[in-house]
Amino acid sequence: MRFLYHLGRYAMLMSQSIKKPERQKVFWNRVLIEIDKLGVNSIGIVLIISVFVGAVLALQAAFNMDSPWIPDYAVGLTTRQAIILEFSPTIISVILAGKVGSSIASEIGSMRISEQIDAMEIMGVNPASFLIAPKMIAAVIINPFLITLSMAVSIFGGWLGALVSDALTGDIYVFGIKSYFELYDVFYALFKTAIFAFIITSVSSYYGYYVKGGSIEVGHSSTRAVVSSSILIIFANLILTQLMLT
Repeated sequence: MRFLYHLGRYAMLMSQSIKKPERQKVFWNRVLIEIDKLGVNSIGIVLIISVFVGAVLALQAAFNMDSPWIPDYAVGLTTRQAIILEFSPTIISVILAGKVGSSIASEIGSMRISEQIDAMEIMGVNPASFLIAPKMIAAVIINPFLITLSMAVSIFGGWLGALVSDALTGDIYVFGIKSYFELYDVFYALFKTAIFAFIITSVSSYYGYYVKGGSIEVGHSSTRAVVSSSILIIFANLILTQLMLT
């Protein structure tokens, strides 16, 4: 029953968030600000994690495919598929749920306990549309670019890992990267990235928007936002994979 209560309140908050903003120019300026806060400021962590994980994936593929029946280029092919289909869109989104989600919940939660949101309502401003909608739009726009960057850097990291370990030559790795490539895999990855971006921002905003109490409760809401977002991302990943790849 409590789940249905939260689901209904979440749906009502989202319906308020998607209402037409009062001032279009201010709204889109906030979207640009949120793109910088949520996306541009996350480039560093995405690059660092992607290059090392790409190298690890290539090394594991190389040292576990030691059968003479498996061609060497399968290392590059396997690494590419793992990166495009799962690592970059799903794992990076879970990491962003921790970084971005906690920040959103803390920001909105602090505004709630300091009565800034109440002041907006008194002034006739729709706080859900003003605070939450720009974050959702910004994340849906910028996160696919982050994931595309993650894919490229992870594949490059795999190339570096292969060269450093002497597991296979760079030419064979690149040949494997190019082999049997399907553009639909990238579309699938970016589509579910946009869904994950919406989950991260909307769920985190929900927990921050309805927080009660003081700073301790804001911290608790941030934790719940990260946990809930991560679980929903994994669940959505299962559903999208079933619908789009089978």
